[in-house]
Amino acid sequence: MPTAVIMPKQGQSVETCIITRWFKSKGESVSIGDILFSYETDKASFDLESPVEGILLDIFFGDGAEVPVLENVAVIGKSGETIESFNPAPSLSIASTAFKASAAPEALEALKAVETRPDFDNKIRISPRARRMAENKGLNYNNLQGSGPSGRIITRDIERVHSGDAAVTKNIQTEGAEYTEQPLSNIRKLIARAMQYSLQNSAQLTHHMSADVRSILEARQKIKNKLLTDKSQQDITLNDMICWCVIRALLKFPEANSHLLDDRIKTFYKVHLGLAVDTPRGLMVPVVKNADDMDLAKLSKELKSAAEACKKGSINPESIQSTAATFTVSNLGNYGVEMFTPVINLPQVAILGVCTIINRPANLGNNTFGFVPYIGLSLTYDHRAIDGGPATVFLKEVKEQIEAFR
Repeated sequence: MPTAVIMPKQGQSVETCIITRWFKSKGESVSIGDILFSYETDKASFDLESPVEGILLDIFFGDGAEVPVLENVAVIGKSGETIESFNPAPSLSIASTAFKASAAPEALEALKAVETRPDFDNKIRISPRARRMAENKGLNYNNLQGSGPSGRIITRDIERVHSGDAAVTKNIQTEGAEYTEQPLSNIRKLIARAMQYSLQNSAQLTHHMSADVRSILEARQKIKNKLLTDKSQQDITLNDMICWCVIRALLKFPEANSHLLDDRIKTFYKVHLGLAVDTPRGLMVPVVKNADDMDLAKLSKELKSAAEACKKGSINPESIQSTAATFTVSNLGNYGVEMFTPVINLPQVAILGVCTIINRPANLGNNTFGFVPYIGLSLTYDHRAIDGGPATVFLKEVKEQIEAFR
């Protein structure tokens, strides 16, 4: 019996989703776990995997279609099985039949060309794995000639471009135009609107401070040493430790753990920590609820789980709403950023930017000077909700929590 492929319901408030790209074609064999298509809600982007093995007998909605949640999108089964009852819009098939009966020959030829099109994405044929590899490496594959079946771009093509293969690079430069142009994805539009709204509708100011990270680096080194011999040792990162320190500071200065809602401020007793995560789909900020109740090991697991869910496209949309978190941490230290101005995720009243570690000359005591590792901290706060003094005191508390880490 055929199996319907249903548009998932991602969150209570989501009523429709937009199909952004199909990776399988009608008539193609699929296996359990194969990515069928990607889709977007008004909050995030996801991939839908095949629930069964079989043949993709029909596709009811193409690229760009807005589909109600829990609606049949496609049907998978065995060749020759009856699938009419799965079609959510049979009237479209009836209209098509009526058109064929009365259409001119040239119109029929055009319709036939569309109906027999082998792929909804016939302009760029690329395997899902190769697409993800290209996005992770920041490579533009629009004009790349694939070496896979039917010219499909596969992982070895992306690897050749990334390694600087001259023949492939020349092919891209000579076959394509001077530039590429494509519409913004839904999630990119959402990010753009959110950033613009935040800057236009708040009084944002950023303070910068540095913290001595010798204690944290020492703790991190001990963990790395244990990882070499102890398989049960959990890998706790510098970012995990800094988030732990931020939570401790928020408990002491809850003014920063607030939402500004029109003419009132909602200050939270619990810390629901947001973590900015860079994904191939765009920036996402998942929340770790009740982070103040967790020990460092538990916090580390939850942060990693949230980040991984964003990158896989399996995050619950309710978890990335701006109202879900009470405070956000954005870490660009791995990129070598020495100082930046993070943008507040409204209605939150503050966000902490974590920068790279730089060795600076410092007094080690007894008139002895040496180089000490300092990490940059950039606190952006909404001056409508917090004054400069309390914001500075909070940032100083984060610094002291980091320097006193044990």
